[in-house]
Amino acid sequence: MGEDERKYTTVSIPKPLYEKIKKRIEGTGFTSVSDYVTYVLREVLASLEEEEKEEVFSEEEEEKVKERLRALGYLD
Repeated sequence: MGEDERKYTTVSIPKPLYEKIKKRIEGTGFTSVSDYVTYVLREVLASLEEEEKEEVFSEEEEEKVKERLRALGYLD
């Protein structure tokens, strides 16, 4: 584990949200609200990063592909 992975910071969340999360994790493998929140945030960020990777072509790249397809006679 790298040195940065062992460093923590404090993030404040509303008390009612904390209590909701605390109830939600009862009986799960999560040992604390912090563990659960960290897990959820990692999942959200991973999902966003995956969506960003899925952008196949920029508008400029798409236009170049269309030009090539036109030159080959596939598009009018």
